[in-house]
Amino acid sequence: MDITQIIGFFGALVVGLVLGLTGGGGSILTVPILVYLLLLNPVTATAYSLFIVGVSSCFGAYKNFQKGLVDIKIAAVFAIPAFTMVFITRKFIIPAIPESIFKIGSFIVTKDIFIMVMFAVMMVIASISMLKPKKDELDKHAPRKLSNLLIFNQAIVIGFFTGIVGAGGGFIIIPALIILGNLSMKKAVGTSLFIIAINSLIGFIGDIGNVDIDWTFLLSFTAIAVVGIYLGTYLSNYIPGKKLKKGFGWFVLIMGCYIIIKELIM
Repeated sequence: MDITQIIGFFGALVVGLVLGLTGGGGSILTVPILVYLLLLNPVTATAYSLFIVGVSSCFGAYKNFQKGLVDIKIAAVFAIPAFTMVFITRKFIIPAIPESIFKIGSFIVTKDIFIMVMFAVMMVIASISMLKPKKDELDKHAPRKLSNLLIFNQAIVIGFFTGIVGAGGGFIIIPALIILGNLSMKKAVGTSLFIIAINSLIGFIGDIGNVDIDWTFLLSFTAIAVVGIYLGTYLSNYIPGKKLKKGFGWFVLIMGCYIIIKELIM
């Protein structure tokens, strides 16, 4: 095992740590670690990310389910269209994207560049969500009628982007569950983890047959991330999550901008 692989597996521990400490966001690091440190191609990296995010989210969802913080009814309304769209995206849309999408002068926008730029845009959006000051305004949101149609439509959009970039999308799902599903913040987080777990693992199933999977590597990476989750959950009792989340938000913003520059300019 060379130094790059050691750093990559250490990155898996960091992914789990961030998930355990902040309750989300760590999955946004998975694809850059797999692509830039472990040198996987973006299609394989996003497939692996779905498995890693899915398994990691299962642990968090189970803990929240035990505490009664998962709304199964709303999760079903959201998850069914979302995981259907994730599966369709991974099974049919990703393989159908041509290797060379379009050309601007001498610059060719390839499939790999398209996926990484889409991922970087999601990173920037996620970082802005982390950096915005929170004053529990979502918890105090005025009650409104449950909108199954709005939840369904948003689930389709989130499912598509989850399928493209291989990230959980909790930073989009949580506000949707609070505003459209009338859930409290804590219940939205638990329900979101449940939805992310289902979406990601079913999306990964869509990749089987399309992507060569190194199960030894994938299971090792995932196991280290899960260890990181438990370590992060323990450390969260001693480290203020809000400050950590803000620092992580800045890091994700810088990383997102770097990926865009690297893929389009460098």
